[in-house]
Amino acid sequence: MARTVFSGGSVFDGTGTDPAPADVVVEDGRIVDVGTGLDGDEGVDCAGKVLLPGLFDCHVHVTVSDIGLLARVQKPFSYQFYEAARNLRATLKQGITTVRDAAGADLGIKQAVEDGLIPGPRMQISVGLISPTGGHGDAWHPSGLSVPLMPPHPGRPDSRVDGPDEMRKVARTLLRAGADVLKVCTTGGVLSPRDDPRHSQFTPEELDVLNTEAKMQGRPVMAHAQGAEGIKNAVRAGVRSIEHGIYLDDEAIELMLGNGTWLVPTLVAPVNVLRAADAGVDLPAAVVAKAREVVVAHRDSVRRAHAAGVRIAMGTDSGVGPHGTNLEELALMHACGMSPADVVTATTSSSAKLLGLDDQLGRIEPGWRADLVVVNGDPYDFPSLPTNIHEVWKDGIRVV
Repeated sequence: MARTVFSGGSVFDGTGTDPAPADVVVEDGRIVDVGTGLDGDEGVDCAGKVLLPGLFDCHVHVTVSDIGLLARVQKPFSYQFYEAARNLRATLKQGITTVRDAAGADLGIKQAVEDGLIPGPRMQISVGLISPTGGHGDAWHPSGLSVPLMPPHPGRPDSRVDGPDEMRKVARTLLRAGADVLKVCTTGGVLSPRDDPRHSQFTPEELDVLNTEAKMQGRPVMAHAQGAEGIKNAVRAGVRSIEHGIYLDDEAIELMLGNGTWLVPTLVAPVNVLRAADAGVDLPAAVVAKAREVVVAHRDSVRRAHAAGVRIAMGTDSGVGPHGTNLEELALMHACGMSPADVVTATTSSSAKLLGLDDQLGRIEPGWRADLVVVNGDPYDFPSLPTNIHEVWKDGIRVV
């Protein structure tokens, strides 16, 4: 197998240190050497450029492309899978080589990427969104109609549950369907018009059953959690990550620190809801009002969590906003007090650790898989970063 050397540039290795001059040698899909004056059989000229590890987005919905009610009911059932292929390709072009789908993608989509049928980031999937009746994942409307973002189908079982016994059944059903992680709603949300983000969903008993089932199969739990009490319930139950974390209080932050719980902020998500409303997307008035209400509290919570030392990984909730705009999140993280190096670390090695992939991805280091992003100019110039992505390599193969 040919040795490819990326030479003449600088390297951000994923450890949190600033970029430094170095060459990187790749062979058979792996990084085999990092240093200066290296050679190989083939060369990639990186003069004036910076190499980053392949980026992560730990919260996407690749089968979701529209959040408006009317758009959802007008598309044929199978259209979502073709949209997913487009969305995965757009995400890859951002330098994101690994994603965690937070409900929507089924095992077929993941396998299509793995088998090379469609280009895209490697995937971890949760398949469905575990929600109680009347909760964030219940798409019932006062008309009596249900218009879910992700309708159930054979590869994506219905995941509404009430009570510990139903929780056990649905957890096992989602794991059977191929879930790498179980996603649960422990509070209301913004896009669900009939609930409140500050209100809790599921009892500690229900959450304990979920976490027990996940642990028995070696799987983590991620929690859509926005209100403080629902966040604390999730942390006490042993979830691995809090998604959104809009209304964190001091006790919730201390619990997260004590339990080593991760925060995936998705700061851009409510911003994208407001953009959609301004563009005329047909959203319930309650949804728009909640999005306006949470933006400031969300940023304050993330700022305080970071200052306290809570572990943070990058996620966007893409699907709520357009796929292929994922890197907007980085500037918002920076505005919450994270240094540029902290932001890129959260998008590389920290995300890899959250996903249990930190022994093979998220760093530029010998032995790691050769996911590399070649960036023109300064990688800390976050507003310009999307247009500065020059090349993307996944497992040693140039994919963009």
